[in-house]
Amino acid sequence: MTDTAAAGLFLGQSFKDDGDRPERLLFHRANRHGVVAGATGTGKTVTLQIMAQGFSDAGVPVFCADVKGDLSGICVPGSPNEKLLARAEGMGLTLQPKAAPVVFWDLYGLKGHPIRTTVSEIGPLLLARMLNLNDVQEGVLSVVFHVADKEGLLLLDIDDLRAMLAHVGENAERIGREVGNVAPASIAAIQRSLLQLEQQGGKAFFGEPALKLEDMMRTGLDGRGQVNVLDATRLMASPRLYAAFLLWLLSELFEQLPEVGDPDKPRLVFFFDEAHLLFTDAPDALREKVEQVVRLIRSKGVGVYFVTQNPADIPDSVLAQLGNRIQHALRAYTPSEQRGLKAASDSFRANPAFDTAEAIQGLGVGEALVSTLDEKGAPNVVARTAIRPPDSRLGPATDAERAAVMAASPVRGLYDTPVDRESAEEILLARRGQADQASAEAKLAEARARADAVSAKDAEKAAAARAKEQARLEREYTRARAPARRSTRETPIEAATKSVLRTAGSTITRELLRGLLGGLRRR
Repeated sequence: MTDTAAAGLFLGQSFKDDGDRPERLLFHRANRHGVVAGATGTGKTVTLQIMAQGFSDAGVPVFCADVKGDLSGICVPGSPNEKLLARAEGMGLTLQPKAAPVVFWDLYGLKGHPIRTTVSEIGPLLLARMLNLNDVQEGVLSVVFHVADKEGLLLLDIDDLRAMLAHVGENAERIGREVGNVAPASIAAIQRSLLQLEQQGGKAFFGEPALKLEDMMRTGLDGRGQVNVLDATRLMASPRLYAAFLLWLLSELFEQLPEVGDPDKPRLVFFFDEAHLLFTDAPDALREKVEQVVRLIRSKGVGVYFVTQNPADIPDSVLAQLGNRIQHALRAYTPSEQRGLKAASDSFRANPAFDTAEAIQGLGVGEALVSTLDEKGAPNVVARTAIRPPDSRLGPATDAERAAVMAASPVRGLYDTPVDRESAEEILLARRGQADQASAEAKLAEARARADAVSAKDAEKAAAARAKEQARLEREYTRARAPARRSTRETPIEAATKSVLRTAGSTITRELLRGLLGGLRRR
C-alpha cells in the first residue's frame, strides 16, 4: 500500500466492528486544520511522526516541534520489530524503512540551526506575552515601538530594545506630551522582565540573520517536502517564549504567503505541540489573534494541527476550526478530567457502533478515534483505528546521527553565525556620545571664557599697579633732580636783627616826618 495525493495520507486501519477500512486524511482537505489529542504515553508523538513523514512523501513541507526529543528519530530509517511488522501486515501495509529529509532547528543553536527574528518583526503584542506584562506595561511597550518607528531606529535584538527603553525613559516628559504618559516604574518593570527573558536564553532568539520562510518550505529533487524539526527540549523551560515563537511563525506565514484557496495539497503543514501553552493565561487580544490566524491561514494553503492532551485545552472558537481529529486515550479520574472527556467525545460525529466517551477511555497505546473530512468537507463518522507503524525510527536519533544530518543540511552556514549591524543601540550610543561631546565642549568653552575673564581682570589690576608704581617712581625721580630750597624757618639771630631793623626804620621814619611837618608850619 502506498500513499498518493488522490488517496490521501494513510493513518491506520479501523477495527472490524467499525467497518474494517483504511482511515485516510485527504490532502486537499488537510488545510482545514486538525487536532491530535491524548494522555501522555498513548502514542501522540508516533501519530505526529507518521503524519509528518506522510505529508513529506506527498511533497508537502512540514514544521513540527520536538518537545521530548523522540521525534528526532524521523531522520533515521526505521528498524521494525516483529510486533510492528505484524501490525503492518494486518493492515495490508508493506513497511519501507526510510528516513525523512529533515532539517533540525534550535532557538539556542545547540541541537539545530539557530532560529532568529528581530524585535520589530515579533511586535509589541507577542513580546508583551513573552515578558508577561500587564496592560499598562504593554501600553508603554507599544509607545517604545512607536517612538522607534518614528525616529527610524531599528529594533533588532534585546540590546536595541533595552537602549530604546532607556531613551524613552530619559525623554519621558517630551514623549508623554505626544503619545501619553510614560511612567518610570513601567520602564523599570519591562527592563526587569527583559532581564528574566535573557536569563532564560531568550536573547539568542532575537537578532540577525532572521529566518526566511522559504528556507522552511523546500521540496527536494526527489519530490519530498522538507521536515523541519524544532528541538524544544530546552525551550519548554520557557513556555511563553515557545508559544510566542510558534504564534509568530504562524503570523509570518499568514502575512507573507499569497492566497491560493483550496489547493490539491497544502503548501505547508504546521504541528503545534503542547498547544495548551499558547492559551494558558493568554489575554483576549492574543486569543483573538490565534483565532484569526487559524481561520484565515487556510486560504494561504497552510494546515495547522494542534497537539495537546485534551481538546478542552483549546478554546471553542479555535477548536471549531479544526476539521480533522485524532483522539488517543484519555483517563477521567477527577471531575475536571471527566468534563474534558465529555468535551472530547462531543466533538466527534457519533458512531452508532459504540459509545464515544467509553471508547476514548478504552483505547490502547497506538490506537485512536479518527474522524477526518470527506470529499465534500464534512466530518466522517468517528472510527476506532489502529495507527500505522512509521517508516522511520521509533525513538530519538543519536548525537552523531543528528550531526550528520546537520552537516548535509541545505541551510548549513546560512544562520549559524550571528550578524550585528547598526541599529537602535549603536545609533543611540552615538547620539549620546555626540551629546556628551557637545556638552563637554560647551563646558570647556565656558571654563575658558571664565579663565579669560579672570585673566583680563588680573591684567587690568596688574596694569593699574604698574601705572601706579611708574607714577611713584617718576615723582621720586623729579624730586631728586630739583635744586635744594632754602628753609623758611628763621633762626633767633635773624629774628632779632629783623626786629632791630624794623624798630630803627620806624624811628627814622617818624623823625623824618616830624621834621618835614615842622618846616611846613614855619612857612
